[in-house]
Amino acid sequence: MSTNTLSFALPQTLRSYVDQRVRAAQYGNTSEYLCELIRRDQEDQAKKRLRELIEEGLNSGPGRVVTPQLAARLKKQALADRG
Repeated sequence: MSTNTLSFALPQTLRSYVDQRVRAAQYGNTSEYLCELIRRDQEDQAKKRLRELIEEGLNSGPGRVVTPQLAARLKKQALADRG
């Protein structure tokens, strides 16, 4: 995994909070803490997107029985759309 440096300024109150969280949460350093926050945000965004897709599906109309023939046709269509 390659690493890149990212520099930014924090107000002292936020910097103090980050330092306190690093000490209290057993993070090795500020970078580990910030990476964990970003990973959690990524997970939250993925969950949000999944909820949106589920809601879209529920609102799309009545369901239908997927026969093996329909499944094969949908798979073929999806593979064609992909490439």
